[in-house]
Amino acid sequence: MLTKDLIAKIRRIEIRTRRIVDELTGGAYQSVFKGQGMEFNEVREYLPGDDVRSIDWNVTARFGHPFIKKFIEERELTVLLLVDVSASGDFGAGDVSKNEQAAELAALLAFNAIRNNDQVGLLLFSSQPELFVPPRKGRRHVLRLIRDLLAFERHDRGTNVRGAVENMMRLATRRAVVFLISDLIDTEFEQTLRIAGRKHDLITMRMVDRREMALPRTGYLAIEDAETGENTFFSGHSRRALEAYAAESGTRRAEQTQWYRRSGLDLIDIYPGEDYVKPLMRFFREREKRR
Repeated sequence: MLTKDLIAKIRRIEIRTRRIVDELTGGAYQSVFKGQGMEFNEVREYLPGDDVRSIDWNVTARFGHPFIKKFIEERELTVLLLVDVSASGDFGAGDVSKNEQAAELAALLAFNAIRNNDQVGLLLFSSQPELFVPPRKGRRHVLRLIRDLLAFERHDRGTNVRGAVENMMRLATRRAVVFLISDLIDTEFEQTLRIAGRKHDLITMRMVDRREMALPRTGYLAIEDAETGENTFFSGHSRRALEAYAAESGTRRAEQTQWYRRSGLDLIDIYPGEDYVKPLMRFFREREKRR
């Protein structure tokens, strides 16, 4: 149901993200993603001046003189937003939770896509697929995606990144630009991401709350796991305990980052409540250099 508060939230996100697209990210998105897909069209005989890298060696061997492959640029891209809506995303040490930041970031990417005349779809997931909205174009479609991002009530609290990516690969029959937006608090998803990255242009946006990196010095803390409900006590006045927590958190993130680098997959860290345009623009510039 569209309440007045929800309508106001949708409108605020639309105004903010469309302004960012118009002023900053729109051109960068287009230069990075437009025309990245190339579809095979036909072969023809080689002519002087043709790029030798386009020679089709199988056809050339069959006919005894060189032929080259001709491609056509895929002018329309499919963008898929895989957004983690698990309970760990409800956390936010500041004014914005990880899930709220993820919704605004997804809206920004969706408006970039439709400005580029691309179609955009949405898959919300927790420990199970929660909602799938097939890719389409247009402002009304993007507003529907924002509504679902803000108002959808999950059925499960856990996280299953591997299951979400596997589900995406079943749904996406053609190559797509896939943005995975998650805090990646999960295990055993790496191999699936590596496989998905071979078929699709996969970009992960890792949501990292500063308070998850280091706890404040205080008294005893009762900590509840948002996804499992498990409770534990933490000695917040112990310097050794605080340092151990920060070290373990940093090691986990560093190991994930190193794995992404070794696998050749893109990873962008987003900190809720902080400027997310800068890391996004940095990513666009780096991708532009690699073209």
